Formats: sequence, structure tokens, C-alpha cells
Amino acid sequence: MQTNIPMGDLPGWALPVIVALAAVQLAVEVYALVVMLRTPLERLVFGKRWPWVVIILFVNLVGAIIFLAAGRKPLPAVDPLAAPTPDVPPVAPADRAARAADVLYGSASLPDDAR
Repeated sequence: MQTNIPMGDLPGWALPVIVALAAVQLAVEVYALVVMLRTPLERLVFGKRWPWVVIILFVNLVGAIIFLAAGRKPLPAVDPLAAPTPDVPPVAPADRAARAADVLYGSASLPDDAR
């Protein structure tokens, strides 16, 4: 039983499909490596970069997808109403609902045609 097929015996559409799949795999791996290098160490699951480099490079497309899906810890959620903003003065508790509406729907001080 022959397991290797000569390139001349492949259908005409097979080679472009193989090249396209290889390009997609290479692009996803490069993207995963760039994201991994830009991610701070405290957000990486293992806390080190070298295990992820090995997983991304040697497990091929699956390793890159594993990193992108589960290799990073999520950022902590930030409440936009509790976070101080430099251009907005502190808000009194009575104005919290008005500020929430401004955060969700835009500032009420804008005219209707500017929204």
C-alpha cells in the first residue's frame, strides 16, 4: 500500500488548497506568537513564555488556537462608573444614574442633531 502520492497524481485543485491551508496555518501561528509576546507575564496561564512558544510552534495550528482560546487570563472587569476619568469631576451618588445614562447613551448636553 502506497502512502505517499506523487505531486503529479494530485488533482489540479489540490495544490492551491494545500498552499492556502499552509498559509492560514502560518498566519495563525505568527499571530499567536505576536499576541503571546505582547501579553504581560502575569496574564499568561503558565506565567512563562517558553511553554507557549513550544506549544504554538510544535503543536502547529492546534497549539496556536489553544493559546488564543485559553492561554491568557482575562482582564479584570472595570466599572466605568467607579473608575475616575481625568476630564470628568467626581460624581455624587445622587448623580450616579445620570452618569450611567451618559456612559451608555452619550452626554445629555449634546443637541439631538449632534448625536
